[in-house]
Amino acid sequence: MMRLGIDLGGTKIEVLALDDEGRERLRRRVTAPRGDYHATLRAVAGLVAWAEERLGGGCAVGVGTPGAPARASGLMRNCNSTWLNGRPLLKDLEAVLERPVRIANDADCFALSEATDGAAAGARVVFGVILGTGTGGGIVVDGRVLTGPNAIAGEWGHNPLPWPGPGELPGPPCYCGRRGCLETWLSGPGLARDHRSAGGAALTAPDIVAAAAADPACEATLARYEDRLARGLAHVINILDPDVIVLGGGLSRIERLYRAVPARWGAYVFSDRVDTPLRAPRHGDASGVRGAAWLWPAGGQMPAAQ
Repeated sequence: MMRLGIDLGGTKIEVLALDDEGRERLRRRVTAPRGDYHATLRAVAGLVAWAEERLGGGCAVGVGTPGAPARASGLMRNCNSTWLNGRPLLKDLEAVLERPVRIANDADCFALSEATDGAAAGARVVFGVILGTGTGGGIVVDGRVLTGPNAIAGEWGHNPLPWPGPGELPGPPCYCGRRGCLETWLSGPGLARDHRSAGGAALTAPDIVAAAAADPACEATLARYEDRLARGLAHVINILDPDVIVLGGGLSRIERLYRAVPARWGAYVFSDRVDTPLRAPRHGDASGVRGAAWLWPAGGQMPAAQ
């Protein structure tokens, strides 16, 4: 079965085709029509039509979204692409594409991609982390995304920073209305804010990482970041005890995290030793769109048109 993954981002919409062996057959991206819901539906339909014309037949379609549909209403929520919020995206996509469609949060798609044929291939329980403009997570068990009755499984970024120190309370305000969420500390903007708050220059997260070897202030900021990430992931290990944790997003490119964070999290994990591997993503920025395609697992049947 040929499958199409759609990455429905805030600035671009991308399509990728995978065969059953996970080989990429084609890829294309277009600019997202920001603020226009119906134009977004048309853009997705146009990409699907373009891909199927070149592939010579119909495909299963999975879509990675910046939020998730509420179980009770089917309406989208928590999307930073705000024109999707409150809309029946799944229902409307199925109508415009005239077939069943599967959708999942973009962090879930990332975790699924890495669990299927990425850095965590073969692992039974995988926790995928997004460290970028925001902070999120996804859980995959036995090759399937775990969503939960409230469709929020893996929403790690909107839990509070564990074991906060005196200077970390009440924590920075979060767009969700609370304070001290992990996202406010571990996102790229959160890293930059923490550096400024400690008296550092107004630098971006990549600038801080690049300067750390020569700048003691930047080094101290990264050390605080590593300890906070270790605390946040220790909470996950204490609750879920995943077989593998994979980092994604722009900050996953910080190579030292894969040494420094496991060296620190043992102080917080409720165990005499921690054997959990922390891995970089195999598919990098392509994991989201690949995971959307893998919402239709290998060996499945082509979904029937409605």
